[in-house]
Amino acid sequence: MSPLNRRSFLKTGGAGVMVAATGMLWHDLLMAGQVPPASLSLFEEKFGVSHADMKKILGIALSKGGHFSELFFEYRIANSVQMEEGIIKDSSEQISLGVGIRVLKGDQTGYGYTNDLSFEKMQETALSAAAIADGKGKIRVADLNVKQFAHGLYDLHAPLHGASLSSKVDLVKRAYAGAEKADPRIHKVQSTLADEIQYITVANSEGLVISDVRPQVRLICRATAEENGNRNTGFYSGGGRVGQRFFESELTPETIGSKAAEEAVILLSAIDPPAGEQPVVLNRDQSGVMIHEAVGHPLEADGNRKKTSIMWDKLGQAVANPIVTIYDDPTIPHYRGTLAIDDEGTVTKNKLLIENGRLAGYLQDRLSAGIMGVEPDGHGRRESYMHYPIPRMCNTVLARGESDPEEIIRSVKKGFYAVTYQGGQVQDSGKFTFSVNMGYLIEDGKLTRPVKNATLIGTNVQILNEVDMIGNDTGFFLGTCGKEGQSVPVTAGTPTLRIQNMTVGGRA
Repeated sequence: MSPLNRRSFLKTGGAGVMVAATGMLWHDLLMAGQVPPASLSLFEEKFGVSHADMKKILGIALSKGGHFSELFFEYRIANSVQMEEGIIKDSSEQISLGVGIRVLKGDQTGYGYTNDLSFEKMQETALSAAAIADGKGKIRVADLNVKQFAHGLYDLHAPLHGASLSSKVDLVKRAYAGAEKADPRIHKVQSTLADEIQYITVANSEGLVISDVRPQVRLICRATAEENGNRNTGFYSGGGRVGQRFFESELTPETIGSKAAEEAVILLSAIDPPAGEQPVVLNRDQSGVMIHEAVGHPLEADGNRKKTSIMWDKLGQAVANPIVTIYDDPTIPHYRGTLAIDDEGTVTKNKLLIENGRLAGYLQDRLSAGIMGVEPDGHGRRESYMHYPIPRMCNTVLARGESDPEEIIRSVKKGFYAVTYQGGQVQDSGKFTFSVNMGYLIEDGKLTRPVKNATLIGTNVQILNEVDMIGNDTGFFLGTCGKEGQSVPVTAGTPTLRIQNMTVGGRA
């Protein structure tokens, strides 16, 4: 089949319905809900980008003196359905196709991208990326060889992208009803289903050709409760690299809706927190966001090689209580941050970050690993073909401990129990602030009154050393991580844990 020389983007009318398609080539397949299973054959057969063309473009990218070149082909179908005010308010399907071309020379990166996969346009893009160098190319592109890897990390049995619109609407309606029927005080509900399928192929000048097919889905519900002029909102979601059966056998839409409603109703009776330093217990579920932000980001390699992270000079040193072990494992099956290969084509593996309190390593992409003299570990990630890869977290986990969660709560005479979060921010210095959506007072070893409008304030090294009890349970938080203008799906996990002393702030 001849190369596709241009993209034509089509929009069809309808209330909140949009379809962006890459010409008629895919029309019949898309309407039938069928997509080829192998992403390498997708780009080679359907878009006319042969191995020979890939090798030529990689050589052109090296022609001005770069030491490494790479092609990142991506084809993505993303869908969403949203219900609000008792009706389906919005339904959309977006389709994107393109290639990102990267050139490395020392610690410099040249990057260009195009959604036109004709040889001429890719050649032009490769020359733009090559412009970081100004010499003559001396490195030859190796023969391209397809690399295979063990998969099994995603549920591709019945992916949501291939389901009918009516079945997706049904999931959204079930979550909506689960929240609406949970309590008469529920005033407003919004439920959203987002699903996608992403096909990638990575080819580089060292001869690597590797492909992946990645599903992703998330069902979200927000519920607002109102009573006597007091209004509060709860949130819950579920999903990952899963298929349709997840919402039948693992977490039903009704449960997602009812849990969002439950939080909203509890907050109606919540009080503002007593401010000051006190023991803090973090609940096992959403508290993973603190591990992600306060610990994970400072351990990404780019900030450490640039010496902007507080952790840059602490490798091998004690940075936490010896009971603390933290790792990032992209290979946990079906999680939101799970990857079989990263966006540079590196096969992923579990990366130990802190072991028994000592800093054991950083999350590496190819560029940082080369500069720091270590091997890439499968944590080079990018939002799409329009972005170059940078070191990112996937599934970041605080390893479980030996304490019973109830024992941890009983150990606190007066303190704060954090349950759900609205967000947070972390500085390079390690200082952080997290907004807690819902928590509880701990009084005489028991959870008593619900609390809202709390903030948790501290410094990561200080808090890591203040962790003195870790539960034998584990919960996980589904998130979307932003860094340098790029967003990627992540998961963060933590057991119930006690921080001996932490600053809790309230509404000013």
